[in-house]
Amino acid sequence: MISLKFPDGSARDFESGVTGRDVAASIAKSLEKNAVAVEIDGKLRDLGEPIESDASIRIIKRTDPEALTLIRHDAAHVMAEAVQALYPDTQVTIGPVIENGFYYDFAREESFTPEDLPVIEKKMAEIIASNHPFTVEVWSRDKAREVFAKKGEGFKVELVDAIPEGEDVKVYHQGNWFDLCRGPHMDTTGRIGKGFKLLKIAGAYWRGDSNNPMLQRIYGTAWASEDDLKAYLHQLEEAEKRDHRRLGREMDLFHFQEEAPGAVFWHAKGWALFQALIGYMRRRQNDWGYVEVNSPDMMERTLWEQSGHWEKFAENMYIAETPDDRVFCCKPMNCPGHVQIFKHGLKSYRDLPLRIAEFGKVHRYEPSGALHGLLRVRHFTQDDAHIFCTEDQITEECVKLNEQMLSIYRDFGFEDVRIKFSDRPEKRVGADAVWDKAEAALKRAVEAAGLSYELNPGEGAFYGPKLEYVLRDAIGREWQCGTIQVDLNMPERLGAFYIGPSGEKAAPVMIHRAMFGSLERFTGILIEHHAGHLPLWLAPTQAVVATIVSDADDYAEKVLARLKEAGLRAEADLRNEKINYKVREHSMAKVPVLLVAGKREAEEGTVSVRRLGSQKQEVMSLDAAVQALVDEAVPPDLRQHKKAA
Repeated sequence: MISLKFPDGSARDFESGVTGRDVAASIAKSLEKNAVAVEIDGKLRDLGEPIESDASIRIIKRTDPEALTLIRHDAAHVMAEAVQALYPDTQVTIGPVIENGFYYDFAREESFTPEDLPVIEKKMAEIIASNHPFTVEVWSRDKAREVFAKKGEGFKVELVDAIPEGEDVKVYHQGNWFDLCRGPHMDTTGRIGKGFKLLKIAGAYWRGDSNNPMLQRIYGTAWASEDDLKAYLHQLEEAEKRDHRRLGREMDLFHFQEEAPGAVFWHAKGWALFQALIGYMRRRQNDWGYVEVNSPDMMERTLWEQSGHWEKFAENMYIAETPDDRVFCCKPMNCPGHVQIFKHGLKSYRDLPLRIAEFGKVHRYEPSGALHGLLRVRHFTQDDAHIFCTEDQITEECVKLNEQMLSIYRDFGFEDVRIKFSDRPEKRVGADAVWDKAEAALKRAVEAAGLSYELNPGEGAFYGPKLEYVLRDAIGREWQCGTIQVDLNMPERLGAFYIGPSGEKAAPVMIHRAMFGSLERFTGILIEHHAGHLPLWLAPTQAVVATIVSDADDYAEKVLARLKEAGLRAEADLRNEKINYKVREHSMAKVPVLLVAGKREAEEGTVSVRRLGSQKQEVMSLDAAVQALVDEAVPPDLRQHKKAA
C-alpha cells in the first residue's frame, strides 16, 4: 500500500500502481469526468501513469490554471498531425509550449503560406472532434531510431540520439499518429476544445544554430475557452496598434539599421523623451541620497575574471584585444566599476550606507533573432545603482527601495505591480552558506515591507538573489522591469572592505538596484502602454503652433517664443497647407496639444487649443494657454514637491 496526501491535508491509502484516474474516480465520478492530469509531488503527470510510492497528489481539472499548459501542448501535437496529414512530405521536429501558445518546427521543401493556416486549423478541428485518446509507450533506443528512420524523420532520429543514457524514450500516440515526447498530455484530443488559432509562420534554424538547416515554424495559441481566445486576439490587435516600432517611426523618435544591430539611433525627439526619463530619475535619486558617478565602458579582462562575470557571462560580452596584447571587455554590467569607486579611499562603517548611481551604457551580445526594437537590444542604458551597507542595514534599505520603486511606477501610470522572488541559479558564484544568508536577508526585507510575492526558482543573478518587479500595462501584458539584488559575493571577490566599529576589516553588502531597468526598454514599454499618447511632461514635442493662413505667421512665431520661454518643448508649423492636413499629421505624430492661430486669433491675442484625440477646440488667451500648459507639464515628482511646500 502507498499513502497519498491531498491538498486539504488529508491522506488515503491505495494499492501501489494506482493511477490518477483511479484516484479521481474513488473521490467522485464528476471529478473523474473533469480530470485531465494529476500533479505528483508538484510535477504534472499523465492521468494514467502508475503511482508507485507515497506522494502528495492533486487532481488537475481542465478549468485549473495548470491545465492551460497541457491544452497548448496537446494542441501542438494535433497541429503536427494535421500538417503531416495535409502535407505528407513534411518532417516534424520539435514543438514546445511557449508563453500564450505553442509552435512546431517543420522541415518541408515547399514553403508554408498564410493561406495554409486556415486549412491546417480545419484539419486540427477534425482531429480534436475525433477525441482520440493520448497513450504513451516506452521504446528502446534501437526501436525508436528504426521507426523514425523508416518514416524518413531524420530530425527525430537525431533527437533520440540526444536523449541521455538511462532516460526513457517516450512516444505518445493520438489515434494512428505518434511523436517522441516527454509528456504529460491530457487524456484525449477532445479536451483541447475550440479555443485555438494559428497565428503566423516564421523561419528557424534547427536547434537555433545558423549552421544547421532552416526550418519552418508555425506559431499558434490555445486557451481554455473561446472567450479567452477572443480576449487574447483582441489584445494582439491592440498590441499591433501600440507597437512602439511603428509609433517610433510616426513620432520620429528613433530607428535601427543593419550596420549597428541591436543599437538605437535616437532622433532629436526620442532623445528628448530619453533625457526626460533620466532627468526624472536623477531628481528622485538626489532626493534619496544617491551620489551619481560614471565608470569606464571598457575594462581589462582580469577584472571580469575576479568579479565572476567572465566565467558566467563571457559568451554575452564584447571583447577587444589591443596591440600590446591586453584583452578588454565592454562592460555588460556596471557593478564591478562601482566596487572600484567604493574601494578608492578608506571607508568606515560610519560612511554606510553609501548609495552610488550611474546612467551606465552596457553592452550584451544577444542573438540576432532575439532582437526586438527597444525591447531587446545589445547596447542599452541602465538606471543602475548600488548600495554598499552592513548586513544589519539590508532590511531597512530594501524596504526603502521597495517604496521608491512602487512610487516611480505609479508616476508613470503603472498601478498593477507583481513581485517575484528569484533564488539561487544553477550557475553562480559563492558558497551555499553565503547564499543562505543573502536569501534570508532579502526575504526578511520583503516581509518587513508587508509585500506578497511569488517564487521564481533558480532565476536569481549569478551573484545573489533578487526581487523582480513585474508591471501590467494598459492591455494586460506583463513586463519585468525593476530589480533588487542582495549580493554578499562580489564585494569580497573584488577586495572591497570597510573598517568596522572595532577597527576590523569587513566586506560590505552590495545591494544592486535598477528601477527602470533598461531605459531603452522602459521607453518602449511606456510608448506601448500609452499608445504613444504620452503625458504632457514626457511628450517629446509638447505643443505645435499651427497657422490657418500665412497672415498669422508672425503671431505664430510670437506664440512659439512664449512657449519656449516658459520651458515647453514646442514647434511651429507655418507650411502653406490646410489646417485639417496639419491636424491629421500632428495627430499621427502624437503631439498632445495643437495651438491653432489664424487671423482672428492674431488680432485678439488668443489661440484655439486642440487636444490629441479630441475634436473639440477651446479658445483661450495666449497667457492663459501658456500657463495651463506650464502647469500641466510639471513632472509628477516636482508636483509632489509643490504640494509638500
